[in-house]
Amino acid sequence: MFGRSRTGVLSAPSECNVAVLGTMGSGKSALTVKFLTKRFITEYDPYLEDTYSSEEIVDQQPVVVKVMDTADQDGPVDCERYLTWASAFLVVYSIAERHTFEGCQPYLDILALHSRGEAPQPPVILLGNKVDMDRYRQVGRCEGVALASRHSCLFFEVSASLDFLSVQQVFHEAVREVRREAGREGAPLLRPLYINEDKPPSSLSASPPLPPLATAKLVSVKSSRAHSKRRAPTLTLLKGFKIF
Repeated sequence: MFGRSRTGVLSAPSECNVAVLGTMGSGKSALTVKFLTKRFITEYDPYLEDTYSSEEIVDQQPVVVKVMDTADQDGPVDCERYLTWASAFLVVYSIAERHTFEGCQPYLDILALHSRGEAPQPPVILLGNKVDMDRYRQVGRCEGVALASRHSCLFFEVSASLDFLSVQQVFHEAVREVRREAGREGAPLLRPLYINEDKPPSSLSASPPLPPLATAKLVSVKSSRAHSKRRAPTLTLLKGFKIF
């Protein structure tokens, strides 16, 4: 969505880059697809990493939300690619698999180290997924709250297979937090990042390349909810996913 300034010049909406982190089995890809398409996937390539784009309306303001669905195989080892790119981070675990919860700690530690001295501070959200499997729960909600409290981050529990609005709320809350931090520091919404420049700064020249940005072809979606005037990407955007 684009608007015109008083001078008639077409202006682009602001952008927010969200990196979705977590170990395999946490449901990162399912959450990403749910947010982008309102659909739930049951089969996908766990080694596929890509970045997607969707135009959103958050608090009556347009924003392009770019989501990097990461695929770390050995935890946050080669993490520079998203640390220097993201405006906000979602750290995801499955409430039904304790090892995915334990896998959040290294991510939270490295994010805390990365954000030390940063202005604005990139917000972090700890996200418990698969609450539809509550009967198999291995991680109590109080444990998630406690971990989030220790790292001063927000906490949510959702289900990628059930409720789209709850998943949407998490991504929109990430945008709100980025806006709050930017407003608090008087900084732009996105920190500058040089990509594919002829002469990048020396501090970034050795960084691994970002995954290609898969910009969605957006189609209008009618909604009975006034606050959810969003556009959904076509299904061809999400390569490697089987969507139902």
